[in-house]
Amino acid sequence: MTDTGTLPVTSPDRRPLVALYAGSFDPVTHGHEDLIKRTLTFADRLIVAVAHNVNKQPLFTVEERMHFIREVTGNDPRIEVRSFRGLLVDFARDTGARVNVRGLRAVSDFEYEFQIALMNRHLRPELETVFMTPSLDTTYISSSMVREVARFNGDVSGLVHPLVGDALMTRYAAMRAAGELPPLPATAKGGTPTGSAETGNAETGNTETGRSL
Repeated sequence: MTDTGTLPVTSPDRRPLVALYAGSFDPVTHGHEDLIKRTLTFADRLIVAVAHNVNKQPLFTVEERMHFIREVTGNDPRIEVRSFRGLLVDFARDTGARVNVRGLRAVSDFEYEFQIALMNRHLRPELETVFMTPSLDTTYISSSMVREVARFNGDVSGLVHPLVGDALMTRYAAMRAAGELPPLPATAKGGTPTGSAETGNAETGNTETGRSL
């Protein structure tokens, strides 16, 4: 057998690396898609875990959010989309995930995520946390900002998949028709009023599992 001087990419006894990417994904954005695709460059399988967050009233149901993720990822067989409740470390143990992927948009994200990572290590040392920075063109995107832009009829085409964009506009139109939201202001003709007077500055989008990029 000829020695090529290189190590094999895989070996018979190598365990598949299962990564976990958890968040609220309300809704899934191009920033989420970016991290999902890049995680698959080093993980054999990725579980995208949609959290049932008791501290927030989501715009979309868990089932809707899971559907959006499956559609925008093209139903990739390496990606499993699931929902979970409770502690992330327990879900990781049950699914065999060994890596917890977290996205850091800015330095301000790090302190919170660092504390969560240390607690997760305390609870389950076998689970490693991997911090990933977003691609340059998705750094500014967050689910909360996307919701706010869509709520005021802004253009979200560069922020989310068309399926998600249509769902956002349809949901907010239905809420206005039902009287759950006030009518659009006369100036809302496709602008991007993040940090509006009605809602204040866009929130960071915390979930019980940590910030969701």
